[in-house]
Amino acid sequence: MTALADNRQAETPVDGDSVTVDGISMRVRVSARRKRFALTVEPDATLTLHVPEGRPKTEAEDFARAHREWVVAKLGQRERTRPLNPAKRLTEGEVFRYLGRTYRLAVSDSAPADGRIRLVAGRLVIARRQAEDEAEGRAALVDWYCRAGRAWAVDRVQPWAARMAVGEPELDVRDLGHKWGAYRPGEGMGEPGRMSLGWPLFQLPMHLVDYVIAHELAHVKVSGHGADFWRLVRLALPEYEERRAELDELGRRMWMGEIR
Repeated sequence: MTALADNRQAETPVDGDSVTVDGISMRVRVSARRKRFALTVEPDATLTLHVPEGRPKTEAEDFARAHREWVVAKLGQRERTRPLNPAKRLTEGEVFRYLGRTYRLAVSDSAPADGRIRLVAGRLVIARRQAEDEAEGRAALVDWYCRAGRAWAVDRVQPWAARMAVGEPELDVRDLGHKWGAYRPGEGMGEPGRMSLGWPLFQLPMHLVDYVIAHELAHVKVSGHGADFWRLVRLALPEYEERRAELDELGRRMWMGEIR
């Protein structure tokens, strides 16, 4: 063995370094507590190679090389499900969705006294002062989705609750981050729980909003996502798997509130 090879065998990775193995780059994390090598795909689709302290760099690279097929498969899966949420401009003609249909923004010099956005003749009318202030304009749009979404959904909850033989919870529409819905049980015996729906949900077609409503109503009777939960959802909505897949695909393309 040459001196060069000896040196390479003795070389150990440094925490925070980047290495490239067969054309794939990854960040190195070295840990004294770790006993084995590992690879993880991070939420931003970057790779992390976890290395036990003191193990040579050649072993780390060999491990990554041996798991190349797994890495390629995981990166492909992450790319297929990567969020593609667009940013919006608060300008005349910008397109916004509501219950699967598209509506264009109209910037108006004559704003309503309450400053609320309204859907008028197929256009979302926003005051010019709001359009010129990103924070105020975004807040006004979110407020409109919350009001319009709740007004539509309140008439959908009761029929779905009856179909699923569960109590009808109170309903609100608000910002839930990247969650479409949530359910919180009532605090006392006989008290209704609360279903919350995320405002971005109401950009999606009606049948997908119905799926989320049915999903959250199932939690009135069953907590968690075990077999009993999905059995209840299937009884109410036999095609729920197709709707869940459609929600995953369309949902990653919806506007989540970013203004540019």
